[in-house]
Amino acid sequence: MANVQYYDVILKPVITEKSMNLMGEKKYTFLVHPEANKTMIKEAVEKMFEGTKVKKVNTLNIGGKKKRRGMVVGKTAKTKKAIVQLTEDSKDIEIFAGL
Repeated sequence: MANVQYYDVILKPVITEKSMNLMGEKKYTFLVHPEANKTMIKEAVEKMFEGTKVKKVNTLNIGGKKKRRGMVVGKTAKTKKAIVQLTEDSKDIEIFAGL
């Protein structure tokens, strides 16, 4: 991967009902760069959010869906999600605090 910084790895948090339920177990869901690996995601979370320690990272690739506009058939973009589990003594991530 060509010169990707830690702030380029995490694109945005995923806010769904399932991801909100996982927050009780100190698991946070993010959309990440498609070429990012687990060690890069771990380093990015620990650098972006002070006081957090990552225990485990699970990733999943999501393929694009087929969409139609009249007679033209196309696909949406591929994405990659990461579910980051923090250690028990780690500080919570503050962007999710008011949700």
